[in-house]
Amino acid sequence: MRILLTGVTGYVGKRLLPVLIENGHEIICCVREKSRLSIHKNLLQKVQIIEVDFLRTPEPGIFQKNIDAAYYLIHSMSTSSEKFDLLESKAASNFKTAMEFTEVKQVIYLSGISNENKLSKHLKSRRKVEDLLKSKKYALTVLRAGIIVGSGSASFEIIRDLVEKLPLIVAPKWILTRAQPISIRDVISFLTQVLSHPQCLNEVFDIGGPEILTYREMMLQYAQIRKLNRRIFTTSLISPKISSYWLFFITSVSYKLAISLVDSMKMEVVCNDNRLQEILQIKPITYEQAIKNAFLKIKQNLVLSSWKDSIISSSLGLSLSDFIEVPNFGCYKNEKHLVIKDEQKVLNNIWTIGGDKGYYYANWLWKIRGFSDKMVGGVGLRRGRTSPKEIHPGDALDFWRVLYASTEKKRLLLFAEMKLPGEAWLEFKIDENHILHQTATFRPRGVWGRLYWIATSPFHFFIFDGMIKNLAKE
Repeated sequence: MRILLTGVTGYVGKRLLPVLIENGHEIICCVREKSRLSIHKNLLQKVQIIEVDFLRTPEPGIFQKNIDAAYYLIHSMSTSSEKFDLLESKAASNFKTAMEFTEVKQVIYLSGISNENKLSKHLKSRRKVEDLLKSKKYALTVLRAGIIVGSGSASFEIIRDLVEKLPLIVAPKWILTRAQPISIRDVISFLTQVLSHPQCLNEVFDIGGPEILTYREMMLQYAQIRKLNRRIFTTSLISPKISSYWLFFITSVSYKLAISLVDSMKMEVVCNDNRLQEILQIKPITYEQAIKNAFLKIKQNLVLSSWKDSIISSSLGLSLSDFIEVPNFGCYKNEKHLVIKDEQKVLNNIWTIGGDKGYYYANWLWKIRGFSDKMVGGVGLRRGRTSPKEIHPGDALDFWRVLYASTEKKRLLLFAEMKLPGEAWLEFKIDENHILHQTATFRPRGVWGRLYWIATSPFHFFIFDGMIKNLAKE
């Protein structure tokens, strides 16, 4: 099928794109700026990209007529706390106008669960968009989701930030509101399987996981899975405005987004029925399993497993490694950059790191770190390397696991399997300008994680500086 995909730079769109390609569809990606579409070059070769801003009336004929289906995944909630609803309405109207110039047969829209009589501004806007997208020229399928569980989603990252950072949480009453969280993997399954399904045309469905939980229960389950001892108390003394500031200062969301989220979190987002599960024979996974999926060691990044699982076995010649990216959300970084002369010799140095060769600077400190890790039950440096010169994804390398290794793309990415109050990555990359980039990334878990990074920062300064200089030596 020939499918138009909007919102491809967003959280859901980025995960939906490779699955649609894997299913054999021809994809047209709509973006405001091509430079914002940061997907792997192997995927770029499989799609057509059109620059279009749906906040402006599109020119007639901007799209070819032979479009079979379209996904509308455009949301403006975080752009302006005052007028995001107006922006969403304008974009939806312009999208509908553009689609009516084509032969599109189905438009699929991901909305929000809105079954209460009194709705938040955010959910009212989603309802209005549903009405605006209706047309006599194509069938509209609306999927209404609540809390989407996956690393990188706004709601989930708020829960993650609060639980990881605060041993004792005094929270507003809205954390007692009920919701029906759903895994991002299941959201992708629903989005792809309603495509051209005869029972899904001109229908509205609620989609959610198998459990109804309060935000407090979600936070406590998260803490239990992460083995964090947390106590949560509620109070009615925290107003919505204070709640927004509370989220803004404690988490990494913007204040504009915090206002909209707090407003919506006061509303119950529970499914009215499970019709779509029965129609498509999809059994959503539990909240606990969704969290565990989000924290599998192989995917401690902003790309979720539903992408990777499909791409690994794909016929496109792509691999899991093509999509591994180190996270930026709530992380500390130590970045070093150095111009090099002989790329091949530097790559040889990088590819022999660890094991008997060591880490090119202050190896005695690395040995002490390995010994201390072993003393607390970690793997230490005892695993060494499988081969002194070759590295492959999945290999153990001392207390690291190799996530990505490509001499062609001049990139090596390691994930720490040592005992840490958080997660750590070490990345080496040579760009087209002959610059060696060395980046150590640490995502702390709770207060101890932050104290750990602060305590070790003085050592990082000269260890990583010396390491990149010695790696660059000919």
